[in-house]
Amino acid sequence: MDHKKIKRQTQKGKPMTIPTTFISPTCEECPGPGGYCLPKDGGLGVWSYHTLMGFEDDIFKITPMAIDINETRALHVAGLVRDGLRNQGKIVAASRILVLGASYREDVGDTRYSCSELIVRKLTEMGAEVQVHDPYVKHWWELEKQDTYPAPGHSWSRFFRNQESLSDIRISKDLKASLKGVDAVILAVRHDAYRELEPEQIIAMIGNPAVIIDCFAMLSHTQIKTFFAAGYEVKGLGRGHMKRLKEEVAEK
Repeated sequence: MDHKKIKRQTQKGKPMTIPTTFISPTCEECPGPGGYCLPKDGGLGVWSYHTLMGFEDDIFKITPMAIDINETRALHVAGLVRDGLRNQGKIVAASRILVLGASYREDVGDTRYSCSELIVRKLTEMGAEVQVHDPYVKHWWELEKQDTYPAPGHSWSRFFRNQESLSDIRISKDLKASLKGVDAVILAVRHDAYRELEPEQIIAMIGNPAVIIDCFAMLSHTQIKTFFAAGYEVKGLGRGHMKRLKEEVAEK
């Protein structure tokens, strides 16, 4: 299922073969909420219902479930990387993986509550050699100062293994050098600099078949097929039709 197509059709008011009443026309394919407003407000509603109003039923159970799903989508990205590398005969351990985007949303330099942090931490736990590029971020304090930032004992590192090396991570500003020879690229934030890239540019800068993970449905069908034709693996959140596109390329 192509969630991007479903959303587009819903916005146009066109009938679909699935119950579109359950699809928000404003929702986006993404590795998580980004920022803290959505989980904060939903959690406050549940807390108020039980604590301030005194109700004991679970009428609001869908709210914490939605928060849990949204906040673990970044972990699913790591699974997509694993699956893509497996299709190329590789494993995550010792693979060079480039995360494009460290901020919590596009075209800003704020890394607080960034979904990219969970992606980096999970892949590091899996043994990957992770690199990060972001045109707006100078320092990723959640990683560089993880022992003390935002406060001692409050870093997300406490939920993952093998996080010590992330204190040495630095944000690259050289996209061409960062892409060279990597095994996988994760389009983790919709920065304009990444949206403007064409597959041919990425292929030329990497120099070898790799895995592309599209977290925001940034790639068009034509661009996805270009990667497949070059021997790349492409996977994405909300893009369950990748297999069909790959088969179409193979049949030509």
